[in-house]
Amino acid sequence: MPSRRGSTREAAVVDTMWVNWWGGQQCRPRRTDRPLDEAGVVAAVRRAAERGLTVRPLGSGRSDSALTLTNDVHVDCSALTGVAAVTSDTVRARAGATIASVQAALAERGRALAPPTHGPLATVAGAIATGTHGGGARIGSLSDQVVGLRLVDGTGRVRKAEDTELDALRTGLGALGVVTEVELRTVPAEQVEAHEEPVVAEEALAVGGPLDTHRFAAVELHLPSGEALLRWAGPVVDREPEPTTGGPVEAIGRVVTRLGHTASAQWSAQRSRPAPRWDGVVTGLPHELLPDPHPVRGGFTEWALPREALAAAIRELGAATAARDREVRRPIEVRTGPAETGWLHPAHGRATAWITVRTHRGDDHGPLFRLVGSVLEGMGGRPHWGGRHDWTAADLAVAYPALSDFLAVRDRFDPDRLFGGDHLEALLGP
Repeated sequence: MPSRRGSTREAAVVDTMWVNWWGGQQCRPRRTDRPLDEAGVVAAVRRAAERGLTVRPLGSGRSDSALTLTNDVHVDCSALTGVAAVTSDTVRARAGATIASVQAALAERGRALAPPTHGPLATVAGAIATGTHGGGARIGSLSDQVVGLRLVDGTGRVRKAEDTELDALRTGLGALGVVTEVELRTVPAEQVEAHEEPVVAEEALAVGGPLDTHRFAAVELHLPSGEALLRWAGPVVDREPEPTTGGPVEAIGRVVTRLGHTASAQWSAQRSRPAPRWDGVVTGLPHELLPDPHPVRGGFTEWALPREALAAAIRELGAATAARDREVRRPIEVRTGPAETGWLHPAHGRATAWITVRTHRGDDHGPLFRLVGSVLEGMGGRPHWGGRHDWTAADLAVAYPALSDFLAVRDRFDPDRLFGGDHLEALLGP
């Protein structure tokens, strides 16, 4: 059994294996500190510095990136949970709180986080660090909602980030410190009705099409065949109830009709093709309806492209995978989002189309993901930091015009590179 040490402010596990949620990333840190409050984070960071060890902040492990891998010290903030305060239009959440728990706390007050992110079990701090987003052309990522942030920097000092520093921390990659608390904008909690329907891929992906016009929208696409399923949500529309012969329709927390059910039934024939999630039109809160309730464990790579390049990128990706006989077994997902201000956010400075390619657990994803990266990088793509990619500092220097600003903040916040690691050094340099 691993040895354990603790105090009123922190607990630690020494020499144990860490594995992400689906088993694709793993490492064996020599120590994992689990602070119980901000003072415990300070103690963990200072102790690592005194011992000459590097530190990697640890979220929920829901991503598929190598950002958290280390052989030195993990600082796991999963005990820093809960909502510290809710105002009329903001929420202060502790770093280890999951997005789902924050949404639930806000719903009790009639508020919500604007983006219904696809990873509701991710921690708030982890989602911000990697640029986690939702699926709406006019709704920014969780990083875009940040209005204030507290963190412990590489000197063990507690900082309250404001003004331009926030654009460095909106997608900080865990390179600037251990976040302890985040203040986020909120919006009124409003129910939406969600639909899904088979569509012609070219029409669904076109600029000005459903991905741009609906409040929330995503397309699942079976790349070999071109079959596509559009999921979208918008304002609730009053309808006359359909006549029924089998008694009243039961509804607990949502309203279900039969619209579109026959048209979408064909999609359930094969699991590898886009499959319907709802029985007709479903009504509820976006963060409850839109995330996949049963995500399949496996690896993923996701790329952010200029919005106008989306349709051409899908055609290129289809041609490249067919020519190289690379099977894309799971549907790829396509979403859109607005330009972001975060200096290292993949949507920095441009309206963005997101393309996600997933594999099943046990698949050899390396050749496919390398091919996807090669094609989409050539179309102006930038990788999502939570997924697989092989980018280096040379790639960032070309793709991110504010990289020098980010590195200047890094020099101030972590002059001795306490928050290091092989993957981070490859991305940002020493």
